[in-house]
Amino acid sequence: MAIITISRQDGSYGSEIAAKLSEKLGMRLILKDTVLNEWMREVTNDYQFRMLTESPKFYNNVMDCGLTYKEYIEGKLLSEAEKSPCVIVGMGSQIIFGGHPDALNIRIIASDSTRVERLRQKYGLGAREAERLMQQGDRRHRRYISVLYGADWNDVRHYDLVLNTDDLTVDMCVEIISEMAAMKDRIKTTGEAPASPEPGPAIKRGEIRFKHPAEEEFARILDMYGIEWQYEPRMFPVKWDAEGNVKMAIKPDFYLVKFDTYVEITTMDQKYVTTKNKKVRMLRELYPDININIVYKKDFHSLLKRFGSGGEDEIDEFNRSEKNTVQRRDDKEQGEGTGQADQ
Repeated sequence: MAIITISRQDGSYGSEIAAKLSEKLGMRLILKDTVLNEWMREVTNDYQFRMLTESPKFYNNVMDCGLTYKEYIEGKLLSEAEKSPCVIVGMGSQIIFGGHPDALNIRIIASDSTRVERLRQKYGLGAREAERLMQQGDRRHRRYISVLYGADWNDVRHYDLVLNTDDLTVDMCVEIISEMAAMKDRIKTTGEAPASPEPGPAIKRGEIRFKHPAEEEFARILDMYGIEWQYEPRMFPVKWDAEGNVKMAIKPDFYLVKFDTYVEITTMDQKYVTTKNKKVRMLRELYPDININIVYKKDFHSLLKRFGSGGEDEIDEFNRSEKNTVQRRDDKEQGEGTGQADQ
């Protein structure tokens, strides 16, 4: 494997995994410090160097050589990868080497509680200070990818493998990535993937924790007709602030694989779905290749009657209950203007 890129959340052990992986596989380790101190120091003055450490937007400025700083760094990374195998941490490398035949793009994550505790131990901070440090790091990473590549740092489509280190050690992750890299090399050499049994259903409904009973009823109907689906597989940012932080996003309830279509279900009264309609409209404008449909309350109840389901009363009761605060909280996390439940 010539190139392994590592995208990591602060406190996820991503840096430690990258270092051990580099040592185990004998690959050069390229960090942001490598890029700035070894490559950019010699082509920038003090002001330019400081701006590169502080502002993602500055990377779009043009250098004396006619390239932007972003283009110059991309060229250096590609050149280094051609010279020798390397492990590259951050710097948008998952985008730069996306689709590269010799690249394996990895994302390392962990739960917020785990990350806060690790940052507390690493830096000797209190819980509140560690949480603030974690949030600042997340904003910095998101802003870099958003400003320079117009992409979502959290979008799993940028990665071949995502590892959650809540219950995985650094050594375990290194072994998993090493084996995957070796497997990809074997497939490239032989031209054939290893034999495997026929895949089962993409998702088993019993393994999903639906946020709303309407979603479970819809999944049951899809299963009845053998329609392959995925539950909340992707979040679409639709609004950003001046620094590139995502301010509003939508995560459609279902993706119908065969039809390449996302479905958003809303069973609240029409007066409460204004925000959801706005998000869907913005999604269609920003992502014209994405197909998305909304199933409103009236249509959904008609669907239930057609299939003999008695779930209407349960759904209406849920919408009125305190349990639906879960949906309100999730909407708030996805962006501004979502204080009212829109399920």
